[in-house]
Amino acid sequence: MIKNISLMVMIVMGGVSFANASGDSAYTLKKHEWPHDGPFGMFDKAALQRGLQVYKEVCSGCHSLDMVAFRELTALGYSTDEVKAFAGEYEFAAGLDDDGEEKFRKGLPQDYFPAPFASEEEARDSNNGALPPDFSLLGKSREHLSMFTPWNSIYGEDYIVGILTTYHEEAPHGVELAEGMYFNETFVGNQIAMAAPLFEDSVEYADGTSASVEQMAKDVATFMYWAAEPKMEARKKMGLKVIIFMSILTIMLYFVNKSVWKNVKNGKEFD
Repeated sequence: MIKNISLMVMIVMGGVSFANASGDSAYTLKKHEWPHDGPFGMFDKAALQRGLQVYKEVCSGCHSLDMVAFRELTALGYSTDEVKAFAGEYEFAAGLDDDGEEKFRKGLPQDYFPAPFASEEEARDSNNGALPPDFSLLGKSREHLSMFTPWNSIYGEDYIVGILTTYHEEAPHGVELAEGMYFNETFVGNQIAMAAPLFEDSVEYADGTSASVEQMAKDVATFMYWAAEPKMEARKKMGLKVIIFMSILTIMLYFVNKSVWKNVKNGKEFD
């Protein structure tokens, strides 16, 4: 009961402070502008493609993308042939051959991104006991909305960018890190098992964009948000159509109502 009342108070005050929502950190999370923010915002296709490149070349070695199929990449601006070629870069188990040896096939558009590890145990063994989270829904896992300003939100992308850009080479004075942990301003408790994954020019962007740490962080955050809500643009377009339809219908009903009740208000009977 008390927890519910506290939550209501936070909502009424205009939303949860993102710095506090991310743990006991004393650091403030930076708010960025995102092209897909707001009721009419749409994804930046170039940023999505760059983000996919960062995921593939940097993040996919540890993080899975279990809920995204290759065929969905057409939404990023790729052609069907390009998606087929991209899927073909991956291999999938295809049973056993006549000699009992496991055989493989090239990926197809209907396949989903393969996981980097065969099991959770293998993933933990390779990451100092920590389990790298799946990227499919992570882009929206820390999204907070204000009831008064629903389109002025603290997005999960800001949290992702914060984590990727606020590593310290050394912990601040007085902070003792656990074995195998790294200091990060944004992460809960400021200690994270993942080493800094991004460095200047970690990737060479196909479109020639300068690959700064912040640029790569923003791009992969945009891609992760799309992965979490790939139908966002369609939803917004449908919502706009519904609003227009309801507005027209309301106006029509107003004049119909006015016409129907005109005679009654004038003291006349219906014909």
